[in-house]
Amino acid sequence: MSSIGTGYDLSVTTFSPDGRVFQIEYAAKAVDNSGTVVGIKCKDGIVLGVEKLIPSKMLLAGSNRRIHSVHKHAGMAVAGLAADGRQIVARAKSEATNYERIYGEPIPVKELADRVASYVHLCTLYWWLRPFGCGVILGGYDRDGPQLYMIEPSGVSYRYFGTAIGKGRQAAKTEIEKLKLSDMTCKQGIIEVAKIIYGIHDEAKDKAFELELSWICEDSNRQHQKVIFKHNKTLLILFVWKEINTLF
Repeated sequence: MSSIGTGYDLSVTTFSPDGRVFQIEYAAKAVDNSGTVVGIKCKDGIVLGVEKLIPSKMLLAGSNRRIHSVHKHAGMAVAGLAADGRQIVARAKSEATNYERIYGEPIPVKELADRVASYVHLCTLYWWLRPFGCGVILGGYDRDGPQLYMIEPSGVSYRYFGTAIGKGRQAAKTEIEKLKLSDMTCKQGIIEVAKIIYGIHDEAKDKAFELELSWICEDSNRQHQKVIFKHNKTLLILFVWKEINTLF
């Protein structure tokens, strides 16, 4: 890429001869080098999960979280540069608050996704800005039911039944495709997302990580809530076994 992109990657407003914008591709690389983020749409809600890599053992547990609430009925998971993600989360909160103040009702998830995607795309149009080095998965519950969106650094947003971003996205997507999401509840989805993230994490190569989980479903009164869960394989097995006994 360096030989082809020489001279064409100095500004986000410059296209290469073959129609590529290299700074957006560099931003996508920042997302690909991040911990894996998974989102699935179950029959009764949305489940979000994040593999938050821990760069140092001295880091306080629970800091620099990757899952945020942007409104009572919507949450967002960030992959890539955490600082860039906080700006997108702040913008999403502002859009949700302004919509509710003007129209007197919570913002529809599709409208929120479109507004956030437009904001992200805005940073690819002017030479004095740089693209956001993060991608986000937005989940919410409105009058149309649970909805799941993924917004790329380019400002493109897609609606999904299940998706993943980050360095383990391909393996995670393969596992998600094996699930019967239309028949799965969020209680079962929480277990599956935890299993996927632990399954794709390579303890020999990757750094230690914290597992962050959240959901928006009937059990949470259609509000975005975090699921407290300690990152330990033994605890995961016990958790899965306990949940299976509870479900059946």
